[in-house]
Amino acid sequence: MSVSSELHRKIRFGDFEVNLLTAELRTKGQKLTLQGQPFQILTVLLEHPGELVTREELRKRLWTSDTFVDFEHNLNKAVNRLREALGDSAENPKFVETLPRKGYRWIGPALNDGDSAPDKRESLAVQTTGTAPTSVGKGESRRRKYRDLGIFFGVAVVAALIGGFVVLRPRRPPPLTEKDSVVVADFVNSTGDPIFDDTLRQGLSAQLSQSPFFNLLSDQRISETLKLMGQTPGSRLTPEVAREICVRSGGKVLLAGSISSLGSQYVIGLKAVNCNSGEVLAQEQVQSGAREAVLKMLGQETARLRQELGESLSSIRRFKVADLVTTPSLDALKAWSAAETVRSEKGDRACLPFLRRAVELDPEFAMAHAKLATVHINLQETSLSTASMEKAYALRERVSEKEKYYIDSHYYEFATGEMERASQVYELWGQTYPRSSTPLVQLSGIHLTMGQYETAVNESLEALRREPDNYVAYTNLILTYTSLNRLDDAKATYQKMLLNKIEYPDVHVSVYGIAAAQRDGPEMRRQVAWADGKLGIEDILLAEQADTEAFYGRLSEAREFSRRAIESAQRADKRETAALWRMNEALREGEFGNFQAARQGAADAMALASTRDVQSLAALMLAQSGDVTQSQKISKDLARRHSRDTLINGYWLPSIRAAIALSQDRPAEAIKLLHEAAQYELGADPFTAGFVSPLHPAYIRGEAYLRLHRGKEAAAEYQKFVDHWGAVKTFPLGALARLGLGRAYAMQGDSTKARAAYQDFFTLWKDADPEIPILKQAKAEYADLLQGWDLYHLNHCRLKIRAEFVSVVNR
Repeated sequence: MSVSSELHRKIRFGDFEVNLLTAELRTKGQKLTLQGQPFQILTVLLEHPGELVTREELRKRLWTSDTFVDFEHNLNKAVNRLREALGDSAENPKFVETLPRKGYRWIGPALNDGDSAPDKRESLAVQTTGTAPTSVGKGESRRRKYRDLGIFFGVAVVAALIGGFVVLRPRRPPPLTEKDSVVVADFVNSTGDPIFDDTLRQGLSAQLSQSPFFNLLSDQRISETLKLMGQTPGSRLTPEVAREICVRSGGKVLLAGSISSLGSQYVIGLKAVNCNSGEVLAQEQVQSGAREAVLKMLGQETARLRQELGESLSSIRRFKVADLVTTPSLDALKAWSAAETVRSEKGDRACLPFLRRAVELDPEFAMAHAKLATVHINLQETSLSTASMEKAYALRERVSEKEKYYIDSHYYEFATGEMERASQVYELWGQTYPRSSTPLVQLSGIHLTMGQYETAVNESLEALRREPDNYVAYTNLILTYTSLNRLDDAKATYQKMLLNKIEYPDVHVSVYGIAAAQRDGPEMRRQVAWADGKLGIEDILLAEQADTEAFYGRLSEAREFSRRAIESAQRADKRETAALWRMNEALREGEFGNFQAARQGAADAMALASTRDVQSLAALMLAQSGDVTQSQKISKDLARRHSRDTLINGYWLPSIRAAIALSQDRPAEAIKLLHEAAQYELGADPFTAGFVSPLHPAYIRGEAYLRLHRGKEAAAEYQKFVDHWGAVKTFPLGALARLGLGRAYAMQGDSTKARAAYQDFFTLWKDADPEIPILKQAKAEYADLLQGWDLYHLNHCRLKIRAEFVSVVNR
């Protein structure tokens, strides 16, 4: 049976008559002009009398997925044309009712040729059969309804094809794949409101980055490409400039956006363009009735764009962007955007005011708190970092999945110090977002600070494969190669950075490390000179130079560089860092035998900022200087407040407790206490790595073996400093380990090796300040060694001197 014989052609409502097969609308026998999309909308509404038909449903019916139009504008225009033809109005509707932001509903009567009850509201699928409803079973009624709906839909499509209303295109592959790079341009803002200038690009980027499908070109890569184009980093990314960046970087798609005012409304548009051909691949447009709702509407628009560009529905559902993105506040997002720009150009310290402003404007801006924590940890401000990270962690249920990975992992790494737990989150993050370099960069940092250098190298290399311009991955790789004594690889990595025009202040610390490992004095001084006057980085390199001077025994010069480092940190408002430099100086004084100066320095540092790092070093130094009571008090507090911290419990507390045992002449117990620290001893605390020497446990273990007259084992511990010269660099313990080797060889009766080791130490300290206690002691030992005395006598003298000092101090 033909379709036309099964289904009545005409539907009547009021004075109007619709012929579905000929796609005609008549009133009082007169044909009206209503074709294309307005007629299709009428047809869809008549299919569902009294029911809401959403704008999205109309979109799917009127425009195929391969047809790219300004949907919102075209739909509004088509509905207005339909109302004009029906003599209807949006304010007082008789037929088409508008449900704001949702869709439309048919509220007029709809009868077929055989119906006579004008107010009857049966389903159109039943009405068009010409048969009144009968008392049939629910299953049969449902089957009949679906059958008749299918017939009706078929006729509607035929009508649409007759009218030429639907543009059919052959199916083609998705415009975008996971391997294609995407460049996001700045929005064209014609509202006159500057709040939208940067925030919408940041909002769009934040939303797209939640999905593993989108491979966004990084801001660092964009900045480098701008330089190649002869423009300054941070230049406005107009659609034209962004498209050129896309082409130069081998990208596939440019995402361009716009926002304009329409009365009291805002109109937001998005357009995806093929970078090479200029072909429009997809576009979206949406209206927002309030300034505060713009970000939310942008999120909805972005979700539709993701599907149009080829992301699967399952991926979109899984990585659904939170309704409020990262913050509902445009002003907070603008401050965040400014922070990201400033940080890429001027470093961590410069972006702090903008991040602080962001959390002032929106105290529940979780990612702003998390980024504040990250910046503070980069600046060695551990307590400030912990406070910010705890706030972010408390708000983590409000954020997207990717942001939650960021917050959880950084919380475990920097707030609680749970390295294993942090590593697990980073690994899950990397599996979920296999193109992201961030989790690998963070994992490499963890393994670096735990002394697992080979693992850290592999992770840094993979991070750079994923993101070739990631400067943190580069600096981690340089530092790790240096720690592995692979200086040629470290230099080659730095040269690659220069070749790729990747520059960041922290890399100068890594370059200094290479020079320190080579004992290249001129290069170290050049790096310190480069940092002169650059607040935020100057103090770090001054502190490094202080340790270098101490490595050569030039203690007076070391004190001067420490003083300058402390003052520079204070000028930069880095109070915690200033305390760390003062504590590092105190530790150095204690290692050289100036115990009174060491204790005063520790008191000064803890008064300035009693942070986890300062406390750790203070407890160690106080134990070495014989102040067991104060050392135990601090170590108990550390154990109580940082019970989950991997390196506090695995590196620092064993070292402190062993130093206490050694001070109390219990060397065998000290060795047992250091057993757990062996797996971490090549690393250091994650917040002071690079500024405090590794191998503290090995040095204390070597001292303990000397007390037990086990020269062979002692020599093996001190030899670690010689073998790992790239990790030790010019930290003072590296020089003192040569002296320890001399003592250990003398204890074994190997005078040749003992004299050679002593000479190595004296060569390093040829310009040393003559009044340093440990130097005086070393010279006396060496003189006795030359006269044939054994180390038993020498060691007895050392113990007697230390005991006499401790007795005086504790009176």
